[in-house]
Amino acid sequence: MNTPALEARIDLSAVSHNIGVLRAHTSAGIVAVVKADGYGHGAVEVGRAALAAGAAQLGVTTIGEALELRRAGITAPVLAWLHGGNADFGSAIEADVQLGVSSSRELDAVVAAARAAGRTASVTVKVDTGLARNGVHITEWDDTRDALAKAVAEQVITMHGVMSHLVRADEPDHPLNDLQTERLDEAADDLARVGAPVAVRHIANSAATLTRPDLARDLVRPGIAVYGRSPIPELGDFGLVPVMTLSAEVLSVKKIPAGQGVSYSHSWVAPNDTNVALLPAGYADGVPRLLSNMLSVQINGHRYRNVGRICMDQMVVDLGQNPAGVSAGDRAVLFGTGAGDGPTALEWAEAIGTIDYEIVSGIRGRAVRTYVSGPITGEVV
Repeated sequence: MNTPALEARIDLSAVSHNIGVLRAHTSAGIVAVVKADGYGHGAVEVGRAALAAGAAQLGVTTIGEALELRRAGITAPVLAWLHGGNADFGSAIEADVQLGVSSSRELDAVVAAARAAGRTASVTVKVDTGLARNGVHITEWDDTRDALAKAVAEQVITMHGVMSHLVRADEPDHPLNDLQTERLDEAADDLARVGAPVAVRHIANSAATLTRPDLARDLVRPGIAVYGRSPIPELGDFGLVPVMTLSAEVLSVKKIPAGQGVSYSHSWVAPNDTNVALLPAGYADGVPRLLSNMLSVQINGHRYRNVGRICMDQMVVDLGQNPAGVSAGDRAVLFGTGAGDGPTALEWAEAIGTIDYEIVSGIRGRAVRTYVSGPITGEVV
């Protein structure tokens, strides 16, 4: 099979390995988060690999994402927790999707949909314990709690869980982590007191799963760690293996003289006679234009710097005198595992002041995903 001109190679063995790393750090069940199409890696494929490796269930943001998993034949538990005013709760209930609710308004809509379907909805209430994002705020808690208890008593819903999200999990010793977990536990106790006990509680994300096992409750919800990216890079990689390798075909190599500018506005001018290679990757494919004249790629084991503006669908790298003989048809690794001093998504992120979550989830356009599986040499630590 011919390799695509721009390929996002997804190693599902790395997904399995990373689930193993996470399982080594917690005794809680793992909810593998595959929202945003699996952080740009493919929700269905990553979800299947994660479940096969021992994840207990999958987590997504929207009902649409959950239904996509169901249409693909995934029958494992799936939780969806962010809903707009037109959310199709009826279809979710029919598909046995667990529903996160963050307000009395959402609960009313779920109850109405369950009654219309003649089925019981499985509900997890999301509590705002300090992030001030979605979740039931403390000022609305009493009314929402009582409405949940009423719906449970009427057998319209079952209370599956209570969940929240940490503000500062990437600072493991920050006291807010403990305070938020205490608030989660208080909410669970409060629900039990009014006759709506929950089966599971969860608040830990990737960072907390790997560094604060004491915050794990019945489940943990790792996201970025599933994809092999460290949630706290300054503490190392935790034995995780990056899942995605982005590579591009060298389309052409040309000699240019000293003084020749490259790409729009000639933001780079060759100081000497040199050779440049053209790659079919640009900002429409998820290569940030802000990285112009900053990123480097690896071709045949050697690093080469991008020169000139990154365009919508192409970029140029400087080969110098090209002693390695790079030619059209060779492959350039834009980012990957970092093996052999190869470039990484974290390098891109740090260069422009963002996080590698944004880099990998932003790969799009002409990048073709291909899925592979093979031995992983990284150790579970």
